[in-house]
Amino acid sequence: MAQPQLTQEDFEPLTMEPSESEKVSGKSTSYWKDAFRRFRKNKLAIAGIVVIVFLAIMAGIGGPISGQNYFQNDLMNANKAASSEHWFGTDNLGRDVFARTWYGAQISLFIGLMAALIDIVIGVIWGAIAGYFGGKVDEIMMRIADILYGLPYLLVVILLLVVLPQKLFTLIIAMTITGWINMARIVRGQVMQLKSQEFIMASKSLGASNSRLLTKHLIPNTIGQILVTLTLTIPTAIFTESFLSFIGIGVQAPLASWGTMANDGLPALQYYPYQLFFPAIFICITMLAFNVIGDGMRDALDPKERR
Repeated sequence: MAQPQLTQEDFEPLTMEPSESEKVSGKSTSYWKDAFRRFRKNKLAIAGIVVIVFLAIMAGIGGPISGQNYFQNDLMNANKAASSEHWFGTDNLGRDVFARTWYGAQISLFIGLMAALIDIVIGVIWGAIAGYFGGKVDEIMMRIADILYGLPYLLVVILLLVVLPQKLFTLIIAMTITGWINMARIVRGQVMQLKSQEFIMASKSLGASNSRLLTKHLIPNTIGQILVTLTLTIPTAIFTESFLSFIGIGVQAPLASWGTMANDGLPALQYYPYQLFFPAIFICITMLAFNVIGDGMRDALDPKERR
């Protein structure tokens, strides 16, 4: 069968103004909007945020809504199983485990957040200065960091807690004495890559000072790595506090944290396992939630994942 012959009349020329041809067909989005869009699609990370928000709310209202004491001994109600009166049961001193769990959440979350924020402040400043100035400044600052990093972390923390008064502030300082080094190394590496970029050279040629370059250009462009590291630092700090409290050198009575509750519940594990189960499960849930949030943020902020 012969193919039909095409003629000039079968074609219609397409006319378009030059301005129309240069328009972007798709809707433009910023880097942060695109990252937020991709983060919202990560259901596991969203579930982690929901869990952390729930824990934070319950840490504030969990104790009062139970109507039970969390610090006063009541031996007549010791080691009672979960009931309508004591939702998580009572411990060996008759204290309500539900109220103590959420009061312990206040202490654990507070110490974890404060330790992580201090690590961020020190690590970002130290790493940004070392990476930007380079040379002898970088050599001296990073060798100091290497010396501190070479010290056994738990040994330093334990020594500080033994020498200094055992208070929350002392515990936070002991945990952050070397905890900022990882953040400093990450920020330093990012700053060293960015400082040779064209926009930094343009800012220098326009007379921007070193402080302005650091605060307005370099540090803001490392915020993605900082946020990811923050979400991974918080669960580490919470676990460290719980471990120190578990071995008896962290939070001291009458204060309570998930670590002290786990320590109190360990001797009764065979007969009253719920006393250890509840603080342990909340430590695991909190660490898992922060880790999945960190993984989601890492994937969302990765330029290679942009579509």
